[in-house]
Amino acid sequence: MSGAELVTLAHGNGGRLMRELIDGIFARHLANPALRVDCDAVPLDLPPDMEPVVTTDGFIVEPLHFPGGDIGTLAVHGTVNDLAVSGAHPRYLTLGAMIEEGLPLATLDAIVASLAAAAAAAGVVVVAGDTKVVPRGHGGGLYLTTTGVGLRARDCALDIEAIRPGDALLVSGPVGDHGVAVMLAREEFDLRGDLASDCASLVPFCAPLAAMSGVRFMRDATRGGLATVAHEIARATGHDLVLDEAGIPVREQVQGVCEILGYDPYYLACEGRVVAAVAPECAEEVLALWRALPDGDAAEMIGTVGAGRGRVILRTAIGGERFLDELEEDALPRIC
Repeated sequence: MSGAELVTLAHGNGGRLMRELIDGIFARHLANPALRVDCDAVPLDLPPDMEPVVTTDGFIVEPLHFPGGDIGTLAVHGTVNDLAVSGAHPRYLTLGAMIEEGLPLATLDAIVASLAAAAAAAGVVVVAGDTKVVPRGHGGGLYLTTTGVGLRARDCALDIEAIRPGDALLVSGPVGDHGVAVMLAREEFDLRGDLASDCASLVPFCAPLAAMSGVRFMRDATRGGLATVAHEIARATGHDLVLDEAGIPVREQVQGVCEILGYDPYYLACEGRVVAAVAPECAEEVLALWRALPDGDAAEMIGTVGAGRGRVILRTAIGGERFLDELEEDALPRIC
């Protein structure tokens, strides 16, 4: 492969090659009326009757491509989902790309193309961005940073502090898929499988719930998985969370990999699953809505909130109980 087919340091120097990189890859795929590559800042159309919501995130997944997605789709979905679980309708993204010298231009082109397709499917547009090139050996090929802006009703009542004892805990689908899919893609453990990441937009799952009476709180289960979401709720509310092992959906392949390698699926990252705390009387209504969606057939009630001391308790399938400790070490770095 010739040097012309690879990213060089000159692609980040502000000159002709950088302009060609931006115009030929980023602007070509991400083109929309709001994107202006010749401006330092762009205005946003934010209706005064809605509340703007903003989030930002970085993505350093390895490998860049994995079954079910790549770092581009991951960046879109990760940011869109943070907005969706807050009750907002995602509208705008900004994109920062930290590119390592030597990355094939064809790889970058394919990732930006899939990022653009994911953004279009999620109903968001990229309105601003930045590129930097770092020397070979100083990056993982490509790191992305995205900021998202969404709009939500000013009277949106979603709040972690609204969770009460007796509330039901729901999850929109099987947990641990993304973590295991990326792990298998690394080919470090001589394991093979056809499992795909759950990387997807949660807007269809969250939008109907945003204004629903009895829905207290939503959170996407990313780094640290289901167990980490449970600990965030327990720590913020002081309530106990009792999870029912028999009700938590875990794919057979995920469970098998975890048993072989000694992982716990409840701590593995998801990239397309929402955990919701809802009043018990609306749990079945939410589950029915989710199960009617193409990727929601495995949605389940997985536990309840109880008065207690801020603990996360797993009720095992054989009738016992054990504490789920807060995650200490990252057994799977660069997972998202």
